[in-house]
Amino acid sequence: MTDTKANASNLKLSRRLTALAEWVPDGARFADIGTDHALLPVYLASSGRIRSAVAGDVHLGPVEAARRQVASAGLQDTISVRNGDGLSVLQPGEVDTVCIAGMGGSLMIRLLEDAGSLLDSVQTLVLSPHVAEDQVRNWLNRHDFVLAKERILYEDGEYYTLLLAERAEKGKAPERIADLYRGTDLSPCCPRVPEELMLAMGPLLLRSPSEEFLGKWEQELAKREKIIGQLRKSSTREAAEKAKEWETLNARIREVLACLPEEKR
Repeated sequence: MTDTKANASNLKLSRRLTALAEWVPDGARFADIGTDHALLPVYLASSGRIRSAVAGDVHLGPVEAARRQVASAGLQDTISVRNGDGLSVLQPGEVDTVCIAGMGGSLMIRLLEDAGSLLDSVQTLVLSPHVAEDQVRNWLNRHDFVLAKERILYEDGEYYTLLLAERAEKGKAPERIADLYRGTDLSPCCPRVPEELMLAMGPLLLRSPSEEFLGKWEQELAKREKIIGQLRKSSTREAAEKAKEWETLNARIREVLACLPEEKR
């Protein structure tokens, strides 16, 4: 045990992985999907935070790297490293907590949809989509998971979105995106945020915006303006319509940001 604890203290996680680790419940039966080098499950197991773990990856290279990492930490009895697509590496009822990070939102949703009954035992989802966060929130909104926490984290020149979702209590209707935001109007000048923007920007992030949240959306708007400029150079009707659509959405986002409390801007 002493050697394992030493391995935990020597293992250096990125700020993003450290933040994700903080959201994993103590004593969890944990799965890290798209595990790469299995840094997260090794850290959690070495720290005594989890009971067991499955580290899964669809690519053989990361799987072999994960096996070496687990063997080096002496955690073969706690962490099972498996090669396979998404949650297909799991057995029914094997885990209660799943982390999926480091991929786009559309792929993340595909893995969750393909999981089927393998999700039945899962109570906690720890997610970090690189893009299409709105699609992930929308999937949670249509299923029995409720957003419990959201965070924007800045590291190495990139903004990362972190989402913690928990399964709704049995016999109780899950709180939807609109429910999470209800009663938290930004200001009299912006009495209601459309659900489309809640999905895009995050209902909990809007309730308590951080500097990272503002930085992310300043960067996002700048990217969108460049795309609009490129669309405007096209002579097609479709490009003109798309540019107008993006301009309208950008204006709505700016309106929401302008309604944040003065000290947050």
